[in-house]
Amino acid sequence: MTTTPERAHALADAAEPRVLWLDTPDRPPARPPVGATAADLVVVGGGFTGLWTALLAKERDPDRSVVLLERDRVAEHATGRNGGFCEASLTHGEANGRDRWPGEYDELDRLGLQNLDEIEETVRRHGIDCGFARTGQLSVATRPHEVDLLEPGTPGFLDAAAVRALVDSPTYLAGRLDADGCAMVDPARMAWGLAGAAESLGVRIAEGTPVTAVRRNGTRMEVHTPHGVVDAGHVVLATNVFTSLLRKARRRVVPVYDHVLATEPLTASQLASIGWEQRCGVADSGNLFHYYRLTDDDRILWGGYDAVYHFGRGIAPHHEQRPATHRVLAEHFHETFPQLADVAFTHRWGGVIDTCTRFCAFFGTARRGRLAYAAGFTGLGVGASRFAANVMLDLLAGEETERTRLAMVREQPLPFPPEPFAWTGIQLTRWASARADETGRRNLWLRTLDRVGLGFDS
Repeated sequence: MTTTPERAHALADAAEPRVLWLDTPDRPPARPPVGATAADLVVVGGGFTGLWTALLAKERDPDRSVVLLERDRVAEHATGRNGGFCEASLTHGEANGRDRWPGEYDELDRLGLQNLDEIEETVRRHGIDCGFARTGQLSVATRPHEVDLLEPGTPGFLDAAAVRALVDSPTYLAGRLDADGCAMVDPARMAWGLAGAAESLGVRIAEGTPVTAVRRNGTRMEVHTPHGVVDAGHVVLATNVFTSLLRKARRRVVPVYDHVLATEPLTASQLASIGWEQRCGVADSGNLFHYYRLTDDDRILWGGYDAVYHFGRGIAPHHEQRPATHRVLAEHFHETFPQLADVAFTHRWGGVIDTCTRFCAFFGTARRGRLAYAAGFTGLGVGASRFAANVMLDLLAGEETERTRLAMVREQPLPFPPEPFAWTGIQLTRWASARADETGRRNLWLRTLDRVGLGFDS
């Protein structure tokens, strides 16, 4: 059976507008809000960055009192909506890292692999049931000009026959497998497990507790919520794209919506038709790229490509469902796997990503060193959030460490311009990136961005 665009659109439209990872009766019940209280450390944000910060803070100092405040539910936003690729890279890939920090990239690579190893150790030590599997990630070329990007003739390069022996798609021309640098996880279960581990060490987690302001009061901090003021020794802002609490971070982040489809569980014969026995994550090599993986129950999660920026840095629940984008994703799915023409989609959703101009996290302090923050993960937060947590705890302690000495940690990305220039620049960049995918050539606009340090080749 051949899937026409019209049939692909109908399959996408038939999927339920729900997040696969959050659509489970095993989701923990909501924790109650907290009123006026006090703590040595208050963490704002219940995603990966905040959860890792709270857990590591208690592991560093068991006597430190820690309170975590979440506006909605733990893992409600980016943490519970991503593809579950837990990568070692701290720099959004080697090319981006070497271009920006050539003198320290090898150190960043070492620290990233160490960070991934420590995530795996934490998951095992706390018995977190999140399907953590160090399957690696397969990069594939689907256009002739992308083959050279995968460095033919070097160890790890796979020709068309070799890559199709791993995952069978007629669109694959070549591939490269990073066998150790990426794990697949169920991100929501990982977050819920981290929350439970933190609570077992004495962290207090409050949900339904939005923070409206953070102010310094002498040597202490006041964290204002509708339920009361939390007195804090130090504060960590782990709010990622929701940067309204700190003006100095606000201009350096823009929200971009990423959209995802998930299929019904594949039958044994359907799974056999595409191979994929190694169950590695897959990403194609375009600037506008897809990422996809198998879930524990043999669904294919399929996302990426059509990242969407809404004018005025718009963030709203209705942006999470975008039929035009889900239909495009469905078309591309069936082009990649025509042997799965009869497979239905069961879930469709979207989530907002915090993007900055260097395409990986940045860090800083405010309020005379009593507040630390990290943001700008650009879709890489599943793994890099733990590294960020350690950086922020180092900064609050005033410690010089191998992390805080990094130029990556000390430098800030260039801010985005105000509207309408931000919207115009982002749309032009997206158009130019799509053209580069078709032609294999970066035009004058992209080359100019490269020269000023704003370019990125996925």
